[in-house]
Amino acid sequence: MFRVRVKKIESNRDLDGNLGKRIELVEERGVSPFVVRPKSEEGKMAQDIMQALQQQMPFLPQRSQIAIPKIVLFLTEQEYDSLNITFDVNQVFEVALENQGIKFKKVS
Repeated sequence: MFRVRVKKIESNRDLDGNLGKRIELVEERGVSPFVVRPKSEEGKMAQDIMQALQQQMPFLPQRSQIAIPKIVLFLTEQEYDSLNITFDVNQVFEVALENQGIKFKKVS
């Protein structure tokens, strides 16, 4: 079992022209808190500048979490409706792979 977050939902059409959705799910993992310092002076300076920018501009990605693509679903409207799941951006699910199937459980 693992956790995923809905990163992106896009509208698209399949090869037959049917409307559908592309749902991108990412797994987030924490990064080790131990920072590896570069050996060169240029590398150290670049790392220090990046850390200062991340503190001043909160929209820049932080090192504490990395979004790793895990599952991308391409579903027609009928397939999406038959899943009986409503995906919203930033919603978190627990995913279980068992008995040749995938189960999604919404995390509160």
